[in-house]
Order: sequence, then structure tokens, then C-alpha cells
Amino acid sequence: MLSPVEITLIKALERGKYSVDEAAKKAGMKRDAVLKAAHLLQEKGYAEVVTELRRRYFLTEEGRRYLKEGLPEERLTKLLEEGVENIDALKELMGKAEFGIGLGWLRKKGAVNIDGGRLRLVKKPVFEEKEWLKAVEEGKELEEDKIRQLMKRKLVDFDENKDIYVVIKEVPKAELKAYVADLTPEIIKSGEWKGREFLKYDITIPSKDVFAAKVHPYERIIRECRKIFLEMGFTEIKGNYVQPSFWNFDALFQPQDHPARDMQDTFYLDRYVDLKEEFEKGYVERVKETHENGWITGSTGWGGKWDVNRARQLVLRTHTTAITIHYLAQNPEPPVKAFCIDRVYRRETIDATHLPEFDQLEGVVLDRNVGFRHLLGLLKEFFAKMGFEDVRFRPGYFPYTEPSVEPEVYVEGLGWVELGGAGVFRKEVTEPLGIKGRVLAWGLGIGRLAMLRLGMKDLRRLYLPDIGWLRKIPAIRR
Repeated sequence: MLSPVEITLIKALERGKYSVDEAAKKAGMKRDAVLKAAHLLQEKGYAEVVTELRRRYFLTEEGRRYLKEGLPEERLTKLLEEGVENIDALKELMGKAEFGIGLGWLRKKGAVNIDGGRLRLVKKPVFEEKEWLKAVEEGKELEEDKIRQLMKRKLVDFDENKDIYVVIKEVPKAELKAYVADLTPEIIKSGEWKGREFLKYDITIPSKDVFAAKVHPYERIIRECRKIFLEMGFTEIKGNYVQPSFWNFDALFQPQDHPARDMQDTFYLDRYVDLKEEFEKGYVERVKETHENGWITGSTGWGGKWDVNRARQLVLRTHTTAITIHYLAQNPEPPVKAFCIDRVYRRETIDATHLPEFDQLEGVVLDRNVGFRHLLGLLKEFFAKMGFEDVRFRPGYFPYTEPSVEPEVYVEGLGWVELGGAGVFRKEVTEPLGIKGRVLAWGLGIGRLAMLRLGMKDLRRLYLPDIGWLRKIPAIRR
């Protein structure tokens, strides 16, 4: 039994393959109607809907420039043929980056050797890649291995389009009758329904997917973390992305020559602050003495001379501990329970598990009668509420906590995964700021937590506009 749209389509087409636009034109139907009819005919075995991916290659901006100006190795060869052999002179003429690329490819072709500070051409190289680029620009077909080489050099990219075809496999031999698909008030009133055959409905056919709006899964996990700590009686705090080095490093008893302060780890700003409030409250002088000789904390300090100018320099905060320690200095009387969920910045190379900006969950508990076991119990409770039952703690080291641990959770298929750091603030941190009591502190990477919860292997996927992936993620946690 065929519906009217199926009959219209199959009567207009013979056996064969048609694009959707072609089928729509022949049948006098809209594209959507053609696709609907084709899928119905496919269920009955009369047709097939075929999707074909069509890939189009094109030159990148660098590829177009190389095609116009010449490949780096081609331009380097020309300079060598003109008698320029001094490496420093070649770098100046071509630029250091372009010279490096050109030299790498000429060495790969066995066309040059280096003799002292001079580069010599030992054979005339062939630049077939130039012809490949030209072929891509003209839309000609190119062998897969050549395309791969150009793509590896980021000279060629591609986009993909989907082409949908309707393949008519068989035309019913019996006369095609038009069945009543929709029983309308007009058909009932006019009596047209008498003697007519009605289309049967198959309630087992899957309905069309409806994708409702929902909170992004990463944001949902952040909200879940926030809810857990609020329910545990914590206060949420916030602070500025830009912080003086004093609060980001010095107040945390991090020595001024610590590797974490280096330019390769920290985003420094070419701006300084006067630390007026910190001077007035005596923080600066006490922190200075603690670093140099331990002040009255019982420590020997780090020794050397502490430079207040380094403490004045602004940085993009490397951890949210800069916020929690400042909050404790402003609220030094126990009890205090506070947490911060916010963005931090570090000079990280982007890969599957590292980003230069990421979210951190930081928390502190200030009280007189708390200790290390309370910290471990609190973290274990948090991870249990997040769905991680197996938790363990490994000894760790941080300049501002002692004892220190790194919490780990067990994930099936991955084993034990480290999720951050925790410990008890040292006296060198609390006493110069007038903080009374013990401080339990921890910092967790929410991105890594989200990866484990969502079963992901690449942190970058959390930030990609991948609609297909977002649609598959359940709206609620089961």
C-alpha cells in the first residue's frame, strides 16, 4: 500500500539513480517531499536513499602564497644558484622560519650539504610539489599520497559535502491506487470516504528526532560541583583574572626563583601596582621577612633578598589560590569555608590534556581544630558525590602546603587518574597574613574531571561547537 507522495514519485521516475533535485523536478515535488517519499519506498523495497560524501580540496593561504612566490626550498635554491651561500645571509634574506623550512626540504631531497657556516648545492632538486599545488588550484584530481604530503605541510585543506540520491530499484507492476492518507473533516462531510481505501499507519516506524535545548555538559558539571560545596556549607567567592604577583606567588611562600614563576609558565603583564593596602596592613614586610629568614614562623625561609618589585608585577592568575588566600587574609578569624570555581591561565602547549586557559576548583577550610584527616575525608566525600567511589591519596609537594597530597580516582579502563593537589597551609603562609588556625586547601582541575565523567580522551572537545556530539549527550545524569 503506497501513500499519495510515494505514488507521485515512483510514477514520475524510471529505474535508475537520481539526485534529489532531479527527482523533485521530474515529479513536480519539493525536496522534502521527495526525501519523505523515497524513505517510505525504501522501507517497502522499491527504492534506496544513498548518501555520498564529496570532498573538495583547496589551497590554504600559505599554499596560494607558495604557488605565487615559490616554495621556500625553491627560493632557497635560487639564492644558492646566485652564489649566496652564507647561512646568516640566507636567513636574513628569507627570514629564519622560511629558511628553516626550505633547508629541511632540500636536505630531505639530498640537494645540499652544510660546510662550516656555508650551505652548498650539490644537485639540482625537482620541485614537483609546485605542480601538485597548481593541479589542486585548477580542480584536477591528484593521487592520494600527493594530497597527503601537501596536507601534512598545511598547504592544502578540504571541505566535504553530502550528495543525496534516490535509486529506484523496482516499479510496482500492479496499478498504483491513491489511498486516503489523512481523514479530514471535508472528506467526512462530503462522503468521499465511502468506497475508498485508507492508508495504514505503521506505529513501529521511528519518529523524527527532536533536539531540545539543554545546558552544555561541561557547564552542567561545573554547576554540579558548585551545588555539592554549597550543600556542604561553603561560601562561593570570586576574584579578578589579573592579580599582583604578591597574591599569586609571594603570599603563598613561593620563592621568587621558583620555576613556576618563569616566563614559560606564567603570563606576565607589563604593569605594576603599588600594593598600598598590603603595605598598610603589614603584609608586605612580614612576607618579606618570612621569605628571607622565616620571620617568627620557626622556618629558616628561602634565604637571599626578596624583591618587592617582583611582587608588584601583575600576572594572569596561574591558580585560584590567589583568590582564596586573599579572602582568608580579609577573613582571618575561624571558622571559614570557601570555594572558588574560575578560569586560570598558564603557558601550556595545547594538546589532548593541556590548554593555556582552564577552569580550576579551589577550596579552603579555616578552623582551629581541623587536621589532615579532615581534608582527606572532605575530598573523598566530594568525589563520591561526583560518582567516583574509589579514591586514594599519594604524597605530593607544593611550596605552600605541608603535608601535601595528590588525590587520584580509579576509572575503569584508565586506572588511577590524578585530579589535583591538596594539603594544609604552612605557617609561612598563614602567620604573616594574620590568619588564625589551620587551613585545609585543595585545587582540582574541572576539565580533567569533566573528561572522566563524559568518557572523553581529548580536553579540546569540551570547547568545540560539535552539534552532533552535544545532541548525543543526555540532558540529565543517569
